[in-house]
Amino acid sequence: MVLPIVVYGDPVLRKKCVDIEKSHENLSTLIQNMYETMYGANGVGLAAPQVGKAIRLFVIDASPFAEVDEDEEPEFTAEEMKQMDGFKKTFINAIITNEEGEEWKFNEGCLSIPKIREDVLRKPDVTIEYYDENFKKHKETYNGVIARVIQHEYDHIEGILFTDKISPFKRKMISGKLTDISKGKFRADYKTKVFIPKK
Repeated sequence: MVLPIVVYGDPVLRKKCVDIEKSHENLSTLIQNMYETMYGANGVGLAAPQVGKAIRLFVIDASPFAEVDEDEEPEFTAEEMKQMDGFKKTFINAIITNEEGEEWKFNEGCLSIPKIREDVLRKPDVTIEYYDENFKKHKETYNGVIARVIQHEYDHIEGILFTDKISPFKRKMISGKLTDISKGKFRADYKTKVFIPKK
């Protein structure tokens, strides 16, 4: 089932999310719905707060990054594309234990902040501990674009948005657009939910 994606201005996007147990209610259904929602919105990652749940869960499928039209210039190296092709994982109760390397710039967007993209600096290597959908524990190190997608989704479960990582000048430039999103004045090609404060 495709769920509505909550957009900028919803307090759930600012919550530091909580760990969950294996017995969490309807967990497998939620994971399945999150993948469906992500695919329906042409995303490569989706975190639980983006569907209104303040829990430490996110899903990633980096395969779209590995798809290139014949007449297009590839954005990534052959090795990076091989790494991303078929990279589909569920991260539960994740903790990033290490980030290292020289920060590099990449243009990021977010399904909760429609139609806004900005260059964000992140470190290229990340080590993460997490449980998969079967609650098997993993500790893995990733680099490049996959590390970046993990860092972006991990920020969501920490209550951080990519717009927090851009310069104050850039943030000021897009502040009007962010306000419009929070008021529902935007267009998206997928189902969204705007926060309406209780009076």
